[in-house]
Amino acid sequence: MIAASVSPARPARSRFLGTTALLACTLLHAQQAQQPLPTGKPITPAPADPAIAAALAQVSPDHIKATITKLVSFNNRSTLSSMDTDLAPNTGVNAAADWIESEFKSISAACNNCLEVKRDTFTEPASSVPNARITKPTKISNVYAILRGTDPAQVARMVLVTGHYDSRNSKNENTHDPAPGANDDASGVAVSLESARVLSKLKFPGTIVFVAVAGEEQGLNGSAHLAKLAREENWQLEAVLNNDIVGGDTTPGSTTPPNIQDKTTVRVFSEGIPANATPDQLRTIENLGAEGDSPSRELARAIVDVSSTYFHPTSQRLSAGTPANRPHSTAMHMIPAFHPVLIFRRDRFLRGGDHTSFNQEGFAAVRFTEWTENFNHQHQDVRVENGTQYGDLLQFVDFNYVANVARLNAATLATLASAPGEPQNVRILTTALDNNTELTWQPPTGAPANTTYEVVFRETDQPVWTDSETAGSSLNLKLAISKDNVVFAVRSVDPAGHRSIAVLPTPERGQRPPTPAK
Repeated sequence: MIAASVSPARPARSRFLGTTALLACTLLHAQQAQQPLPTGKPITPAPADPAIAAALAQVSPDHIKATITKLVSFNNRSTLSSMDTDLAPNTGVNAAADWIESEFKSISAACNNCLEVKRDTFTEPASSVPNARITKPTKISNVYAILRGTDPAQVARMVLVTGHYDSRNSKNENTHDPAPGANDDASGVAVSLESARVLSKLKFPGTIVFVAVAGEEQGLNGSAHLAKLAREENWQLEAVLNNDIVGGDTTPGSTTPPNIQDKTTVRVFSEGIPANATPDQLRTIENLGAEGDSPSRELARAIVDVSSTYFHPTSQRLSAGTPANRPHSTAMHMIPAFHPVLIFRRDRFLRGGDHTSFNQEGFAAVRFTEWTENFNHQHQDVRVENGTQYGDLLQFVDFNYVANVARLNAATLATLASAPGEPQNVRILTTALDNNTELTWQPPTGAPANTTYEVVFRETDQPVWTDSETAGSSLNLKLAISKDNVVFAVRSVDPAGHRSIAVLPTPERGQRPPTPAK
């Protein structure tokens, strides 16, 4: 597993090589430098959409602060509190759900009722397994708002953003003592609500869904139910953005690695092997060497692509050179310094989040999380011990940081909802045994007639797409580049430059040419 930063300024984060390994790496790169590398046109940032840029400018740290402050005011948002009858007024998870619903309705009222505000409410049955977190039937409510697309041919396409509004303290069953949950995960809910507030003022061909789920702390119960609902109702979910612990924890004294917070980055976790892959699909992935190109991984790369447009007005392409910069030689150097860092894992080490529920149902889903988590401020009773403050308190949240995360989410949602859908039936033809590569595909469902296509590719050791060749409106492209040496994918583009998520091709034998007559 690797952490693939799109900034070349962070080589130490992803390389921990001994002297022998570093020497071997140096020799390898020296050999590679003598060989011609497959090249296309360097990928450059897409043009900024003025309407999207204006919406991002409306993201407000003050509004985000007000949202998180309000969620903290419910004292304890434990999912289990939904069954309590002795809570003080305006406390507990039910009161929080009511308020979130009212916020979505308020946002909708401001855009002439443009949002469909809904609840996905169900009863989670009691579990008898050891260490079960739900031991009696418990009501769980997911609250969400749908901004329907304006193009009848594309309205079924959906992108979704979510955070979980439940919280907990040191004891799962403690529903009465404070569990502020300011960072975990009022920050993620604030991203969803703020994205709804600024994007609801715009119109998109595709549909955007803004969500706040519960039951995360008990085992992803709320998101699991919503993901199954999406599958049963045939939601055409192209992307799920889960925001969990995106508050940019700021703690006095946390100034030395590994505890130092990096306010210039947000981690984006994505699975390599799809959670729902069948044995046959696993064999195909292994045979193709496609472990790093799941739909979720392509979504993560699309987020990098979007960030290069809206967060970095200037960029430069680094040239190949020394081993120190070679792994980042085709990445974009991003200015100013806020950017996603791709983490090639489904989630943090041996941990999980709500995007996993969507992965298990076969949807492309990723998780946004701050660079460094402070565990004194997660799942802790509010207290002071030996001069250390414990508890997930409002005072540790950086609202400007959350605003940057919200802008990146909103930019990604808006771009994908504006772009044509993903190319369908993408194939790489393997009839001829040669060093060329030929790809074919079909238009996305409902794609406008002016849709064009790009074949993107990268060397196999690179984390993000680096080169591209345009196919125009054609549905196939043949390149004088060996399929053995690079990874290819195809994405669709509209006239304004909005790009879809890239789609990895699958091999196809195709039709052999007729044998010439003797």
